[in-house]
Amino acid sequence: MSVTAAFRDGVRRVNAAPILIVGMCTLTLLVALPLSLVLRGLIESQLGSSLAADAAGSGVNYDWWQEFSAQASGLGTTFVPSIVGFGAVLDNLSGLLDNVPLASTIGGVTAAWLLLWSFLSGGVMDRLARGRPTRAHGFFAACGTHVWRFIRLGVMAWFIYYLLFAVVHDWLFGRVYESAVANLAVERTAFAIRLACYLLFGALLLFFNIIFDYARVRIVVEDRRSAIGALAAGARFVRRHFGQAVALYLLNGAAFLTVALLYAVISPGAPRSGIAMWGVLVLGQMYIVARHYLKLLFYASETAFFQSALAHAAYTAAPVVLWPDSPAAESIVNAAPTVVR
Repeated sequence: MSVTAAFRDGVRRVNAAPILIVGMCTLTLLVALPLSLVLRGLIESQLGSSLAADAAGSGVNYDWWQEFSAQASGLGTTFVPSIVGFGAVLDNLSGLLDNVPLASTIGGVTAAWLLLWSFLSGGVMDRLARGRPTRAHGFFAACGTHVWRFIRLGVMAWFIYYLLFAVVHDWLFGRVYESAVANLAVERTAFAIRLACYLLFGALLLFFNIIFDYARVRIVVEDRRSAIGALAAGARFVRRHFGQAVALYLLNGAAFLTVALLYAVISPGAPRSGIAMWGVLVLGQMYIVARHYLKLLFYASETAFFQSALAHAAYTAAPVVLWPDSPAAESIVNAAPTVVR
């Protein structure tokens, strides 16, 4: 299967499982809801019954917003104008590349979300791998089967990413970059050097992300019990199919970039009041849904490519096999018979 064929197959699989998108959006909402309620209390206590409360209730009041940001602490420091519109995308990207630490409250919720996703992602990837509905019992059985394997793999991923951000990032931007621009007088050259550092660091992130992606795929498709074995197998797969694996990842990345650029073009920022304000909020939620769709597309297209590269038979809905046969076993049972001549 070519890279484009794997991408198209991934699109087909995600389109056939809309409940996964609904579930991911619901999970994100439930995780974010406690923080939203806390932030609502902070805003309410700061506004009180003042005239600014009426102005803030009817639209975006930038003067009050700046005053609130200057006095805020804890979770309140995250409530800044850059969270509205395309500024949030740029802010997140800048924070990632510049290794800006998360606020303690955001970090705790992020850790909780990662634990929940470690449980649910096994069922999600199993559903995408089989290409047919697995119903609630099959979905949650797959979640329970793979959760501890994904958690062990997640610990190894955390260690690798910790080294990248705590050691490599500090060396690259703290020593290499500072030494390179120490005697420079041309700002354009300094920017080019920093951009090269960003590209190098981004390439390292991409490389390890691809390996961990295919480790997850091999855990689910081949029912691997060892996280270390799955990581080694994922690395071997990437080494043998390096060009295609990177091309598929970049193709998925291009899809995300297209959505982000489209969002940048049609998102007007934060208008002060009226229907336009609600339109910006709705547009932001549509962007979040698109992000979830693209995340599933990453999993689905990589799974489709892996199955085709290792000659796994195409998945079919019938005959239905008894749980808990692995996706690989199901593909063999459901495959069309081969006639040997």
